Amino acid sequence: MPKHGKKYRDAEAKVENRLYTPKAAMETVKDIHFANFDETVEASVRLGVDTRKADQNVRGSISLPHGTGKSVRVAVFAEGEKAREAEEAGADVVGGDELVAAIQAGNIDFDAAIATPPMMAKVGRIGKILGPRGLMPNPKLGTVTMDVAKMVQELKAGRVEYRADRYGIVHVPMGRVSFSVEDLVENYSALINELLRVKPSSAKGKYVKSVAFSSSMGPGVKVDPTMVRNLLDD
Repeated sequence: MPKHGKKYRDAEAKVENRLYTPKAAMETVKDIHFANFDETVEASVRLGVDTRKADQNVRGSISLPHGTGKSVRVAVFAEGEKAREAEEAGADVVGGDELVAAIQAGNIDFDAAIATPPMMAKVGRIGKILGPRGLMPNPKLGTVTMDVAKMVQELKAGRVEYRADRYGIVHVPMGRVSFSVEDLVENYSALINELLRVKPSSAKGKYVKSVAFSSSMGPGVKVDPTMVRNLLDD
């Protein structure tokens, strides 16, 4: 029994075994996609880091210039004036003790969470619930902040988190197949330059080892990892 269906294998047959420019790779991903929904396009970047070492954990967040095409529901743990600011900025869920209680009861209806520093003692009580889901506010990612309005707006606009997994691979959504090639490439440019910016000083050897683009259901397209500038060139 084949591992993939005929449509996948037909798409895979159209991908050449070579390194594409970012622009050509995005064009290929769009050309070969076959699902009947607006698939997510993902970039997978393999870094030369050892994530078992604390100083080589590559993690952070970045605002993609063209967003991801996904509607993000944002929860904010705040009280008083900061709660009002969060609501005015478009937060979907805002609260203090009552929000903590709702989450403890299993009501988690959001995709990202922000907390003001004074709320973190309460949020810590539900860390075991939020943490495994990737929803725990984190000061390093900017989601523990007094400027809740700004962070709500950034998350709504397409701010995404990135993190190297145990194999050193960073998987980040670049948008949808309905996006233009230019918008997808510009999102990738923002990502690759961010990863270069946060390169651990202790990382040795080749840092960006490989890059591939793929749609949700489609095969990967290999990208030249040395191209980090003028990415819209053919």
